Amino acid sequence: MTRSVLAELDAVLSIARLGSFRAAALDLGLSTTALSNSIAKLEQRLGIRLFNRTTRSVSLTEAGKTFVERVGPAMTDIHDAMLAAQSLQAVPTGTLRINAFATAAREVMEPLILSFLQRHPQVHIDLVTEGRLIDIVAAGFDLGLRPADLVPNDMIAVPLGLKRSNAVVASPAFLRTHGAPTVPADLYRFRCIRARLPNNALFRWRFEKDGEAVQIDVQGAITLDEPSLVRIAAQNGIGLGYMMEADVREDIAAGRLVRVLEDWTPALAPLALYYPGRKNPPAAFTAFIKAARDFANGRQDQLGP
Repeated sequence: MTRSVLAELDAVLSIARLGSFRAAALDLGLSTTALSNSIAKLEQRLGIRLFNRTTRSVSLTEAGKTFVERVGPAMTDIHDAMLAAQSLQAVPTGTLRINAFATAAREVMEPLILSFLQRHPQVHIDLVTEGRLIDIVAAGFDLGLRPADLVPNDMIAVPLGLKRSNAVVASPAFLRTHGAPTVPADLYRFRCIRARLPNNALFRWRFEKDGEAVQIDVQGAITLDEPSLVRIAAQNGIGLGYMMEADVREDIAAGRLVRVLEDWTPALAPLALYYPGRKNPPAAFTAFIKAARDFANGRQDQLGP
């Protein structure tokens, strides 16, 4: 079986799984036109039509359903055999696909991901950040990176041991002019930097102290949907910002930003890598999991017993 035939069969399975030529093309790293042409050539060789296509939908024909039912398990066996062979590599190679919250990715980018790539230059990491939770298996990812309390129960988790919390910050000049809030309710009197969530809803600032949970719908002159922009706005005195503490840690240490309401922003769930159980994982995957565990153990050593 030639490599082109394997690619065509993978394309059929991807379209059947995702229900869209466009989504399958993105999944496979192809243009929609190239994918469509590949399927057309396969259908011509087989003498059957595999998909019913309209401008709005794609579905398998009866012949296509039968074909996918037969080909799917066979392709799984082929890919398992290839992974088993790759697991015997002395040097890790290949691509690892990781899906993560952007805030989580920023926390591990330098100490884990870049450090791993420096030790394993033949590995390629495809890191995709997005705000929504996804099924990493269905979306074709090897690993997910999320707060531990959001890891699905059927996944294997690798806790990374990072301390995490939210932080309310403002520039020193802003606090000199307007003063500082001492309890969350004070925020109604302050100009704040509003945040928009990936689902387009406005984020309500969340606080907790001594078992009391509070959410504040803040007001301000600007609404942003990217934490790096909130950081810039806060540094320039536009208002109070609510961010992950890790994103402004250096600014706080350097005095560019000042943290307030710290006693109302307790620790959050730690980050964890997670993945489904795998038979014969490739060497690159095994090496990355080992690096993650070493990273986590190193963090625990720094934190002490």
